[in-house]
Amino acid sequence: MPVEELSEEERNSWLRALPEWALSREGKAIERSFEFTDFSEAFAFMTRVALIAEKRDHHPEWFNVYNRVEITLTTHDAGGLSLRDVKMARKIDALV
Repeated sequence: MPVEELSEEERNSWLRALPEWALSREGKAIERSFEFTDFSEAFAFMTRVALIAEKRDHHPEWFNVYNRVEITLTTHDAGGLSLRDVKMARKIDALV
C-alpha cells in the first residue's frame, strides 16, 4: 500500500497537534531536539525510540552528541511528510 505525502492543510493541522516539532526541509520533514541529563539518559531514550521504529518499520534520522538528541522524520517513499511521521512523532513525544 503506497504511503502518501500529507497535503499542506493536513500538515498544518497535524503540526498544531505537535507543538514541539518544527517543519524542516521546505515542509518535507519535521524535527525536534531533546536534551537529557547525561549521555546514558539520551542513549536510553534513543533505544526506546529504536524499538518503536523497528516495530513500525519507520526509522528516524537522528543525531546525538552527549545529552542531546535531534530527530528528523520524513517518509522517503512518499517524497515528504506522511501520516507515518506524525504517528511516530506522537509515539516519541509519549516517551518524554
